[in-house]
Amino acid sequence: MSTDEPKELVRPYEFSVYPECDAGDYSHRDCTVAFYTRVGALLRDDMVLLNLGAGRGANITQDYSPFRRRIQRFKGRVSRVIGIDVDDAVLENPDLDEAHVVPIGETYPIADNSLDLIICDHVLEHLTDADSFAREVARVLKPGGWFCARTPTKWGYVGLGARAVPNALHTSLLSSLQPQRKAEDVFPTAYKLNTHGALARFFPKEEWQHCSYGYNGVPSYHGNRRLLFRLVELWCWLMPAPLSAKLHVFLRKR
Repeated sequence: MSTDEPKELVRPYEFSVYPECDAGDYSHRDCTVAFYTRVGALLRDDMVLLNLGAGRGANITQDYSPFRRRIQRFKGRVSRVIGIDVDDAVLENPDLDEAHVVPIGETYPIADNSLDLIICDHVLEHLTDADSFAREVARVLKPGGWFCARTPTKWGYVGLGARAVPNALHTSLLSSLQPQRKAEDVFPTAYKLNTHGALARFFPKEEWQHCSYGYNGVPSYHGNRRLLFRLVELWCWLMPAPLSAKLHVFLRKR
């Protein structure tokens, strides 16, 4: 095993459901592969990239798949990678050239119109002040730059479930539905910026080109139970596009 391998390679439940997982360590419905492949298509080696809500980098240090770890790394693929998070764990993130701890609501330590691309993975659902967040994104991003985010939709099964259960109970519930999820990776949710309408309101179309779309990936909350896994699959198949589980946000500043 190479030094790039996590200490414990834990294959997720879908490996027992989708036979193609053995060819490359991901399924045909892998949301991470779909999102980061599209982000990768936007990258240039002269870009300055901001990972907003970068965390400790668990996605590249603990992912079971070498391919998924590779497409989620940006260091060395662009000119500079900056990371911002409210938690000082961001200072340990190995994929950053520069890291900042920024409390909620404070201005980012980044100059106006200085970034080429912002990546924001599973952060939008936790925002309580979407207006100030959108203003900061618009301030630091260059004209022509991209804001790329992945988040559960407000009206998909993940968003509906999260909003039906009080935040105080999320950790205990997820210990059953997502046994592999660590308690320190569970945060309160607000769902202020998780529909196409909300995106259009906070990122007006006269100022932003909207290229966002809904996506139904591998079921996430099933407790490793095959029947529940298949029921979630069926739900996603029956629901119209606005009720997709995830929203892949791609906005280009005009």
